[in-house]
Amino acid sequence: MSHFRSRTRTAALLTLSAIGLTACGAGGGDGAAGPQTGDDGVTTIAIGASPTPHTRILEFIDKELAPEAELDLEITTIADYVQPNVQLQEGTLDANYFQHEPYLEEQISDRGYDFAHYRGIHIEPYALYSDTVEDVGDLPQGAQIGVSNDPANQGRALELLQSADLITLEDGKDATNATLNDIADNPKELEFTATDPAQLVRALEDLDGAVINGNYALEADLVPTQDGLLVEDGEDNPYANFIAVRSEDKDDPALQKLNELARSPEVEAYIEETWPKGGVLPAF
Repeated sequence: MSHFRSRTRTAALLTLSAIGLTACGAGGGDGAAGPQTGDDGVTTIAIGASPTPHTRILEFIDKELAPEAELDLEITTIADYVQPNVQLQEGTLDANYFQHEPYLEEQISDRGYDFAHYRGIHIEPYALYSDTVEDVGDLPQGAQIGVSNDPANQGRALELLQSADLITLEDGKDATNATLNDIADNPKELEFTATDPAQLVRALEDLDGAVINGNYALEADLVPTQDGLLVEDGEDNPYANFIAVRSEDKDDPALQKLNELARSPEVEAYIEETWPKGGVLPAF
């Protein structure tokens, strides 16, 4: 039957100006309709997701679990961190799966989104990678270190560096609120380059090290537990990725069912089998 078919599309990246114009309509959302149920009783959910591991997890759900639940996932793969929320607000998507709570809270504060989310599905541990040294202690004085320019993730990178005593943050600053301006002590006189998180893998060859988001590291075949000089602890990690929806749709039975499937023993086993070296960890 047609609802057994996994339909994954790749969204074209928009120019920054187009993103800005679209985002200005954050208060609208006139196109929002929510999941639609067909005559055959199957409910179609349009969901946007990052390429890895999010889309792969959703494709597993769509193929192996969704048919019995009478769900059909229409998956749109989106490579940036802006468009999934823009399209969710506009109603192009019914849900998205790419973000953690600190980032969503920042987006809600900055753009006025009225979104809700379910519980975490997975964690992608942050890690510090280097093409030039094999031990964090070998980073030279004045080393060039790349970090995300995204405020919701920059503090997370800085806290990881602090865990190895590479820097010290000001009192009261941690992964949830620290920026480069909050570094109190920098004994190695590290020099930081803040850039779009999607560009950090490419920039690594020109740097002494870079703290790279887990999904982008995975796409570059970097395994945190093998290739990372420093690896974030997954236990009690506040950065679990989850399914986000418009607040008005949070109680929708189809979306709630999708979240149940995403946090099922089958998905837990899939994550552990697909990323056995810890590049992706179940968050439940």
